[in-house]
Amino acid sequence: MIKNSSNFGPNHRKLRVGELIKQNLGQIFLKNEAKIPSFNTNLITITEVKMSSDLKSARAYVIPLGGKEIERTVNTLTEFSYLVRKALSKKLDIKFLPRLYFVGDKSFDYAERIEKLIKQNNNEVKKRNY
Repeated sequence: MIKNSSNFGPNHRKLRVGELIKQNLGQIFLKNEAKIPSFNTNLITITEVKMSSDLKSARAYVIPLGGKEIERTVNTLTEFSYLVRKALSKKLDIKFLPRLYFVGDKSFDYAERIEKLIKQNNNEVKKRNY
């Protein structure tokens, strides 16, 4: 039984619009349609897009191939976000085109750090048992 259906609608819509923007940004970067000068966008992965509650701004989490130069990538995309937004406007048919904010995705670094701690802990447990 759904207790509060009013909470389901906006959250579902935010997720749907975020996924739509993520897919289109991926296509734009893959085909280098944003025309950012001296920057190769087909080496960028969009891992997630989070929408604001009013759908007027989107935070896109990006990671360059290999995970190196995240700050440079984010700074370049932020500087030329108007070009990315222009390319996105040609692909989307929505009432308001959201303002784009690019953020470096650090989740892979975090996951790697957690995995390293787990392995270290397992090795210590094995040493104690022997």
